[in-house]
Amino acid sequence: MPVRDWMSKSLITIDEDDSIMRASKIMKANDIQHLPVLRKGRLVGIVSDRDLKEAQPSKATTLDIHEMYYLLDKVKVSHIMPKKLFTVNPDDTVEKAAAIMQKNRISALPAVGPGGHLEGIITKGDVFRAFVSISGIHQAELAMGFELADRPGSIKEVTDIIRAHGGRLVSILTGYELAPVGYRHVFIRAREVKDEEALHKELQSKFKILYFTHDKVE
Repeated sequence: MPVRDWMSKSLITIDEDDSIMRASKIMKANDIQHLPVLRKGRLVGIVSDRDLKEAQPSKATTLDIHEMYYLLDKVKVSHIMPKKLFTVNPDDTVEKAAAIMQKNRISALPAVGPGGHLEGIITKGDVFRAFVSISGIHQAELAMGFELADRPGSIKEVTDIIRAHGGRLVSILTGYELAPVGYRHVFIRAREVKDEEALHKELQSKFKILYFTHDKVE
């Protein structure tokens, strides 16, 4: 899944010399949590609503409201934005973007194309949307999880049985992190199974089932 298919392309940006008061107003007016920061039209950083909150005086401050607003109107965005800028290319995968966010504990990444041109921004919310889409939950309620030997053909053995019961495969995902050495976890969604009880019974007799359930999104 390329980032360009999930990123926001309707960009709202701010200049590095703008105040954090202006940044806060822009975020509230547009109901957003991140603003790419530009210097002469080129990306130099990104500021989040969390950055703005951390830059504001604490509730224990002795400043009155007018003094506080005056202070916030004088502090530039460039003074509070994170010093290190992480970006992705629009053609990078959503998985790569998610891994960068997780590793660096950030919640958004500017997508920068050739020549440093800002093309979009992808957030954790976009990553969630992509994951839900690829999971197939909106196309198939029946979800199954298996612990299978990590060898060629092990997944096909499962899917052949599902197809034999009339099932249509909607998604197949695999993971190794929680599986024992020599095994992998395989997660399948299917629909149009003729007899789910019979399918469950046959699968249970041949494989280790982690779960066999229905997910209904309200």
